[in-house]
Amino acid sequence: MAVAWHPPVVEAISWPAARALAAAAVCPGKPETVPLRQALGRRLAGPLTALVAVPGTDVSAMDGYAVAGPGPWRVVARVLAGGAAHDRPLRAGEAVEIATGAPVPPGAGSVLPYERADATGGQVRGPAEEGRHIRRRGEDVPEGAVVLAEGAVVTPVALGLTAALGHDELPVRPRPRVAVLVTGDEVVDRGLPGPGRVRDAIGPFLPGLVEWAGGRVTGVHHLPDGPGPLRAALTGGWREAAPAWQHAPEEGGRSPERAALADGRSHEPAAVMDGRPPEGAAEIVVVCGASSRGPADHLRAVLDALAADVLVDGVAVRPGHPQLLARLRDGRLVVGLPGNPFAALAAALTLLAPILRELTGTPAAVETSPLHGVVRPHPRDTRLVPVLRSELGAIPAGHDRPGSLWGAALAGALAVVPPGWSGERVELIELPPGV
Repeated sequence: MAVAWHPPVVEAISWPAARALAAAAVCPGKPETVPLRQALGRRLAGPLTALVAVPGTDVSAMDGYAVAGPGPWRVVARVLAGGAAHDRPLRAGEAVEIATGAPVPPGAGSVLPYERADATGGQVRGPAEEGRHIRRRGEDVPEGAVVLAEGAVVTPVALGLTAALGHDELPVRPRPRVAVLVTGDEVVDRGLPGPGRVRDAIGPFLPGLVEWAGGRVTGVHHLPDGPGPLRAALTGGWREAAPAWQHAPEEGGRSPERAALADGRSHEPAAVMDGRPPEGAAEIVVVCGASSRGPADHLRAVLDALAADVLVDGVAVRPGHPQLLARLRDGRLVVGLPGNPFAALAAALTLLAPILRELTGTPAAVETSPLHGVVRPHPRDTRLVPVLRSELGAIPAGHDRPGSLWGAALAGALAVVPPGWSGERVELIELPPGV
């Protein structure tokens, strides 16, 4: 008779220790060089230097006349922006009609703007101030200057600066790829859930959270219960069958494809057991709804069968206690989230966000606040409480049961209430904002 596999009971680690351990578990990827249009929102993998001086030569800052020596001046030529420069230095008493941004000829001492000039009969007069209205080469940015430090965010304005300095590509930190696996026979991903079913609330919020923390979700896939589908998904065998189980009509509660996967009949490559990730695999796999210790929670048994290194098995935090972090033999990280939506959010902010921020060099905002209202601390566990910011400090938003995202949707942050809290200021964890 087969003996059921039972995971060993491991004491949950503290919430601060779990976050620190998650950040320390990553191995930063190699920088990649991408075209400017793909660099937006990424972080620089090295300092940004000016390939050219700005401006690249002495240019006029005004429409008018470049003049040499005292006036009046004889107009000898016209120079336009983007056109050819004047072919010789100006001599005293000569002027060149010039457009903004056009190269100033050698010998010119200043530019006399049109609005201050009196031009008649091929001559121009007016009050010219030595050095005025000429932008000297490198005046804005010297060639070779470091303008942005390593780790700076490539904003839209930074892209404009980068292009102006002569760059077509940028070295940036890689954006970690995250695959999301939502488990559970009872979970549906569209429409109104029928009796005994629930609508997936975790899959919709994870892509935005991952993007906010610096990664990108490569796909959200729904798995039936059972160790077979989960093992196949972690080893790459889910790819061929995944579209079938997501939306195929079901007979007797399971489609033929879903039943085959639940029975373990899937295409499972052995690469993961040989220390090689499946081709095109995401660096991080998030498994939703299989991290607890109930009869339908198979993540620990599958990880044990794959000889994974379990780094975190339970965190002393409420909600989100049954969360998990492991490293597969091929180096990929697996983050296990509880099935209750708010508990999954709390766990994602505990383990997943620190991993992504460490990989991308994205620092988390540091904020503390007084906490007002009725908040009951836990004697042993950290509590994460949805709060609203106010002039008085943080105020609980309510509606914070593990299965509901209502309070978190109302909130501006989560307050970190340590065990035995007695009224001191608390840390606030930022929540992903809207776009």
